[in-house]
Amino acid sequence: HVQLVESGGESVQAGGSLKLSCAASGNIYSINCMGWFRQAPGQEREGVAAILKDGIPSYEESVKGRFAISKDNAKNTLTLEMNNLKPEDSATYYCAARAFPCDCYYGLSCYSSADFGYWGQGTQVTVSS
Repeated sequence: HVQLVESGGESVQAGGSLKLSCAASGNIYSINCMGWFRQAPGQEREGVAAILKDGIPSYEESVKGRFAISKDNAKNTLTLEMNNLKPEDSATYYCAARAFPCDCYYGLSCYSSADFGYWGQGTQVTVSS
């Protein structure tokens, strides 16, 4: 089994920055592709960023240029650096992983939450105006 634990979420003012972290443990060798999803109240869970095959990052359009995803393979951690935060970024952010590579030509947009088998409990990000 795989365990994912997120941390770093908090309340910030618009324009501020946050760094989210995800620690993976258990059978980490079962993990191939990792990414971040978010879900606001009443909304569907959507992909935010993912690390595709060969380490290529892919982003949801609204966060492109503001967020940066990275992975430390030695420490089994996934990071999401968020800059210039907007109120619409407010959501519960989830770390996700799957046993298969993310190798779709169109990147993150190819995948939904159903394509990821491992999930963290989420960390809350609230951005006030």
